[in-house]
Amino acid sequence: MAKDKDRHTWREGYTTGSCAAGAAKVACLLLHGDSLPEQVEVPLPNSARLMMPIQGGESNDSVATACILKNGGDDADITHGLEIRAIVRQLSPHGIIHIRGGKGVGTVTKKGLAIDVGESAINPVPRKMINQAVREVFPEEELEIIIEVPAGEAAALRTLNPRLGIVGGISILGTSGIVRPMSEEAFKTSILPELDQAVAYGHKTIVLTPGHYGYRVATERLKVPTEAVIEMSNFVGFLLEEAAYRGIEQVILLGHIGKLIKVSGGIFHTHNRVADARSEILLAHAALAGVNFDTLAHLAEFPTTEGATLELLNLGEQNLLHHLAHLASERAQAFTIGRLSVGTIMTLLSGQPIGWDTKAREIVKEQGWVWSTEP
Repeated sequence: MAKDKDRHTWREGYTTGSCAAGAAKVACLLLHGDSLPEQVEVPLPNSARLMMPIQGGESNDSVATACILKNGGDDADITHGLEIRAIVRQLSPHGIIHIRGGKGVGTVTKKGLAIDVGESAINPVPRKMINQAVREVFPEEELEIIIEVPAGEAAALRTLNPRLGIVGGISILGTSGIVRPMSEEAFKTSILPELDQAVAYGHKTIVLTPGHYGYRVATERLKVPTEAVIEMSNFVGFLLEEAAYRGIEQVILLGHIGKLIKVSGGIFHTHNRVADARSEILLAHAALAGVNFDTLAHLAEFPTTEGATLELLNLGEQNLLHHLAHLASERAQAFTIGRLSVGTIMTLLSGQPIGWDTKAREIVKEQGWVWSTEP
């Protein structure tokens, strides 16, 4: 990718989840008796719609298959160009939609992920997208949907899936359906206008969050005005500095503990290939808090911070999570040499807050937002 590319020409792409939903809808259209279209439109989680080109498809009386090529736009990763295929079979005139992975889609073998052990690694948002797309063709029929990625098993070896205990293929992912350029240069030129907009709206207090999950928690759960919530991706330090430069006074760091725990350890670029010390930071502070060795060894076996965090909650160690949030705030304030007042709220993948500091709670109440830690 050329670094001097005009920022206005950065191309968006679409997630594997969108591809799976689109392929499933096309297969349903073929099963319904329609001809193969050149493009398909699917609903996105934010109520928008996405149009994607079709790679191919075919059907007989009882089963139909369609495929879409994954397109990452200007944020292409190892899934870019992979064929995402859906096989659809109608089971009865009325019933639910059964979604499972086939060839090249991984199976979850360890706890702590968004999908239960033994299930296909098709995340909740893509499952919902597939359901919604398919119901536009078959409103009430019982269907079997199999998602395949023919080259997925080989591609997965170049991802974190083996370490996370996802075997046999890639994961079907995506929280918004759209892949937006998140290379550092593209990010810096695309995100700063959002920060400028927050300032233009008069906000001296903002929420910085790694991505779409945190954005939804902030706007839907805490009732933060949308223009005061900035998706910072992995660039925590960059956004903190730019916020301070623009006269922002208070920041809440809000996001999944797996990202924000890195800030607790003084890491301000959180991409896993830059710094992936989540387990080390968690275990170090658990040890300092007096957690016994056997429990530490047990926590070290979890492939994700989510799983280890749930175990800590089961053990009644939530104060440790509050302490980690406090550390993240202290590190962030020090990073900006005290120019910002920072609070931190750490969540699970469900959006449930599980670790926060006093400053975060004070800021939420002071701004008239909604403070709730209930499930």
